[in-house]
Amino acid sequence: MDNSMSWRDSQERPPFSHASGFTTNHGIPGMYAAIDLGTNNCRLMIATPSADGFRVVDSFSRIVRLGAGLQRTGLLEQHAMDRTIDALKICAARMGRRRLRRYRAVATEACRRAGNGAAFLERVRRETGLDIGVISPREEAELAMDSCAALLHDERLSPARNRAVLFDIGGGSTEVAWVRTERRSRSQDLIGYISLPVGVITLAEQFGDTAFTEDGYRHMVDTVTRQLRAFEDVHCIGREISRGNVSLMGTSGTITTLASIALSLARYSRAAVDGTILSADAALAAIRTLAEIGPDGLRQHSCVGPERALYVLPGCAIFEAIHKIWPVPEIVVADRGLRDGMLLRMINDSTMAPLSPFPTALPYAGSRLTTAGVSRP
Repeated sequence: MDNSMSWRDSQERPPFSHASGFTTNHGIPGMYAAIDLGTNNCRLMIATPSADGFRVVDSFSRIVRLGAGLQRTGLLEQHAMDRTIDALKICAARMGRRRLRRYRAVATEACRRAGNGAAFLERVRRETGLDIGVISPREEAELAMDSCAALLHDERLSPARNRAVLFDIGGGSTEVAWVRTERRSRSQDLIGYISLPVGVITLAEQFGDTAFTEDGYRHMVDTVTRQLRAFEDVHCIGREISRGNVSLMGTSGTITTLASIALSLARYSRAAVDGTILSADAALAAIRTLAEIGPDGLRQHSCVGPERALYVLPGCAIFEAIHKIWPVPEIVVADRGLRDGMLLRMINDSTMAPLSPFPTALPYAGSRLTTAGVSRP
């Protein structure tokens, strides 16, 4: 849900409330905020427009495991909802300290699937003041595409490549977008997409400790591979790959972790990872390294840690299945996500048309967007 708003500096709860008009000063472009509430993570980004896109002024990310147990029960668990509410209260407080012109907050697979998802988001509204809308798998794929627009037109990529497979491995689902790119106009549009009901949390819960065995890992890869074949049969992406016409791009914690391992980073660095072109051989070697480390080693690894240790190999299995179906020799790594896409769309919209003091919520369903860069402090 997209919102124009002003903030009141007070200690009232919920942390903020809506009011008419904007609080931005005359001549100041104002700030925008985006919240991505996923199955595993709660993420906030606050940014101000810049000449080449936007500049991040604040961000927040916390692993909340909102979808823990969802595969078994079909419902969001109480502890998971409480953890998420706590994280969203932090988001609201950080937003309340800024002069925001507009914000958008979205929820994805966990709230789409859960029988109590709507009731949970109503509780969020009551306790935090945040209006969070559930987006469709298609819009999730489109936002991922928009967030990676600049990388889709990276000059390091062959000009002959006017197609791309973009994947986003989430906690409860995996989105794959088949994208047409136009290098001359620096624009892109969505040819097709698939949302698989498998993510790092769902696979981890389904396979348990067997995910760390060779047989269990191969079973995970085969499970995802079977679900991708129908999409390949429709779009014949392999034929385009054989012509050297396709880029493969990943935006998720899985692919950024593989890049950090391949680069031998002592600790994760977005600046070092975002935009890296990783050879498939290096990515697969990084998977073998992670598998050899084992659960205890993953908990202690500076690029993984205890909160993500159980989910790394399931994510690797999803990536390996994607690459098995579409064996592009190199992968473009993007440390970008739904927040980036939402911010670019809000800023792009505000520059194309005057903003009303009482704008309606915008669906942002379009799939074309010119590229814009991102700078971070």
